[in-house]
Amino acid sequence: MASRPSRPAGTRAAGEVPVPKRGGTPPAPAGGPTPRPGPRAQLHPGAWWLWALSLGTAATRTTNPLLLTLLIATSAYVVATCRPNTPWARSYSAFVKLALAVLVIRLFFAVALGSPIPGTHVIVTLPEVPLPDWAQGIRLGGTVTAEALVFALYDGLKLATLLICVGAANALANPTRLLKSLPGALYEMGVAVVVALTFAPNLIADVQRLRAARRLRGRPDRGVRGLLHVGLPVLEGALERSVALAAAMDARGYGRTAQVPAPVRRTTTALTLGGLLGVCAGTYGLLTAQGATYGLPVLLAGLAAALAGLWLGGRRTPRTRYRPDRWDARAWLVTGSGVAVAALLTLAASRDPEALHPGVVPLVAPTFPLWPAAAVLLGLLPAFVIPKEPS
Repeated sequence: MASRPSRPAGTRAAGEVPVPKRGGTPPAPAGGPTPRPGPRAQLHPGAWWLWALSLGTAATRTTNPLLLTLLIATSAYVVATCRPNTPWARSYSAFVKLALAVLVIRLFFAVALGSPIPGTHVIVTLPEVPLPDWAQGIRLGGTVTAEALVFALYDGLKLATLLICVGAANALANPTRLLKSLPGALYEMGVAVVVALTFAPNLIADVQRLRAARRLRGRPDRGVRGLLHVGLPVLEGALERSVALAAAMDARGYGRTAQVPAPVRRTTTALTLGGLLGVCAGTYGLLTAQGATYGLPVLLAGLAAALAGLWLGGRRTPRTRYRPDRWDARAWLVTGSGVAVAALLTLAASRDPEALHPGVVPLVAPTFPLWPAAAVLLGLLPAFVIPKEPS
């Protein structure tokens, strides 16, 4: 038999897999993917909600369609850049469709039921249906003017922008991690809110999964027939998920409270109710001209009392948090960018109301205010501070 040719030490034949030394790490394969770094800290979910609600607050301060469109584009870019690959992240498109439906319905009501906005530019005159005397102020059909349609468009676009901002918060914030951050006194209410918020994303994910399965089997997934065949499995899955959630909550002791002294319970109730009443009275004072002097102090005192009541109420529901989310510098930046947009647009609405609320009688084209638009662009800061998670 021919002897095997020897080769120098430290070399290996083609196709031979290297064997790691004892105690060492295996070498990476040639041409393969690089090892993924360790998990990084995620952003606090409360920061996403504060950012989105601040953008929604900014949307309520203007009816300028250019600024509202810029707010929608800002939230959409941040969602496309930062949202994770999770079931609730896919709910953003559903909120966009809901916003479009609200806009269409608002325009339909303006056409069918009329509008109190007077106008001279008549678009079409529909046949008007006579109504009885008790329905005065309501009409079906009649004259449709451009001023009424533009007013309905501005009003519907503002509500649509607010819905899209809420959809951005649902797509970006993890509802389970948001529940962990709530105080103990709000834990039971927070569970109900989280279950309600996750119902729609899970329902959308189930519908998409079942429609894809029916398409692969060559069965119809659209129309009334497809809806009937998809709706029953979706309801069955929702019922099974509800039963499993109830069993898990019971196994983890949900609803059980600790024994606290009676004076502590009475103090907690008094602080919470008094604080909420103080918040209502302070808010009313800030909204009226006569209560501007006492509104802010009463509001702050009510908030302090309500927070103290929540802190005492948390002693009845002792909980432990595993790896609690930290409010780091990134959370401050994300929240600050949204609050800055809301504050600057509120200031612009008081300084230049004509630019942020374009008139419809007479009908004028909306202007593009520069520094309010620059303020809206501050909402893009999370797209550069929070990198997208790997899929």
